[in-house]
Amino acid sequence: MQPAGPPLSPQEAVLDPEIAARLKRNELGLVPAIVQATGTGEVLMLAWMDDHALAYTLATRQGTYYSRSRAEYWVKGATSGNVQRVVSVALDCDGDTLLLTVEQTGGACHTGDRTCFDADVLL
Repeated sequence: MQPAGPPLSPQEAVLDPEIAARLKRNELGLVPAIVQATGTGEVLMLAWMDDHALAYTLATRQGTYYSRSRAEYWVKGATSGNVQRVVSVALDCDGDTLLLTVEQTGGACHTGDRTCFDADVLL
């Protein structure tokens, strides 16, 4: 059982077993998370979450993800100041994708851009 109050780190966060049972993870134990701006619905980014990142996000309302390239957790804005306050989290009908709506402060993209999807428009 998780202690009272928010977990100190993503690694310590424990996901509710009922939520965990509904998730369909990939071979790495991850679920994609689409992140949208609250109010406008603008897609800001796509990231990956495991059970700990999702549990930490739900407990703290801080956008927390798992970096596949660095093999570590990252709380959005912890180093850049471009934080995400999570307003809602939804699981799609198949249980294999999360949708987060957030209040974004600063850019959501690691490049500093507001969204990760405005630099290379294909059509």
